[in-house]
Amino acid sequence: MIEIIKTDGIAERKYMDLLKSRSTQVSKTVTESVATIIEDVRQQKDKALFTYTEKFDGKLPKSIEVSREEINDALSNADSNFVDALLSAVENITDFHTRQVQQSFITPKSNGVMMGQRIRGLHRVGLYVPGGTAAYPSSVLMNAIPAKIAGVSEIVMVTPPLPDGTANPDILVAAALCGVDRVFLLGGAQAVAALAYGTETVPKVDKIVGPGNIYVATAKKLLYGTVDIDMIAGPSEILILADETAPAKFVAADLMSQAEHDKLASSILITTSEKLAKETVAELNRQVETLSRKDIIKQSLQDFGAIFVCDDISYAVSLANEFAPEHLEVMMENPMEYIGKLDNAGSVFLGNYAPEPLGDYYAGPNHVLPTSGTARFFSPLSVDAFVKKSSYIYYTNQALYEAKDDIVLLAQKEGLTAHANSIIVRYEE
Repeated sequence: MIEIIKTDGIAERKYMDLLKSRSTQVSKTVTESVATIIEDVRQQKDKALFTYTEKFDGKLPKSIEVSREEINDALSNADSNFVDALLSAVENITDFHTRQVQQSFITPKSNGVMMGQRIRGLHRVGLYVPGGTAAYPSSVLMNAIPAKIAGVSEIVMVTPPLPDGTANPDILVAAALCGVDRVFLLGGAQAVAALAYGTETVPKVDKIVGPGNIYVATAKKLLYGTVDIDMIAGPSEILILADETAPAKFVAADLMSQAEHDKLASSILITTSEKLAKETVAELNRQVETLSRKDIIKQSLQDFGAIFVCDDISYAVSLANEFAPEHLEVMMENPMEYIGKLDNAGSVFLGNYAPEPLGDYYAGPNHVLPTSGTARFFSPLSVDAFVKKSSYIYYTNQALYEAKDDIVLLAQKEGLTAHANSIIVRYEE
């Protein structure tokens, strides 16, 4: 079900190439189909939006927008234990993201010059939330809470309707608890296009965030520039860095927690212990039989899972950095000593009792993370993703006079005589 590989500088490179070969290239057919949908919605607005909704979802909901009464009813009728669990998660996520808030600033100088930076939330953000069997209330929390903390004026959520034309009630409960302002029963590329361009029913947004299938991801990619987006997410990933002290039972369980997402998900163990490697395989074979998504897990582990056995921990750490995984668990005897050595990871989970699902649902840090090795240069979703910044400058006459020769010289060096002239005319006699 999963292969044990002894690192030799070649086998691990071959595996990395295998990961890169996953669905990184969207088929031409998908791109063309999504481009057509986007253009239709741009030109025909609601007419095209409703046509595609009926085509792909089977029927058009009686009301595209979910009423505030229906959202409140979903919260009132929800299981109290579910609501309490969400509220605890909301508290933790809010506490963590509140610490990310940056302040505007102004810097006055003795010569009368003033410079500064103004930070404010985006006006309107669109949140895409998958519906049906792939409905994730946790995604609502992770996207809406930092947006609210950033000062976003309005959050507009789109989510595909259930077969009966209604909204998934769990999604509505999460939306109510996070302060989502409006909810529309729309899905697919057509929903993303509606958010990007606006229609008679759906308001135009400044940024679109949230997960979705290949058509949603492709639509976001094609519309980047018309609106901002969070990121283009690839298949889910987990990498566990472990020594001989790690419990094989825990390691196996955590590898499968990501493998169950998708047959394309990658689950990797890097260890210095051949004994742990073999025990982990045994635990995978034992535990998988009890899990509801065992067929997906087995396929994922067989195609894209791997256990690497390294000679020393320093190479194991360097290999983890090269993979730059979405989720990185450190099951080492002294996990804290590796914080400063692990530079490329979306989120790092330290110790035997910080499994990846803790971050997915509850702890506080965001679970929207860079995938496909992009943790080398991308960061998790944060409050920063929902703000815009402007700088401002004020100079007195005397301050500009003192700087004018330098500015003119720099402009002339670049051949931009109109730039230079803008300074010169202010001091001509």
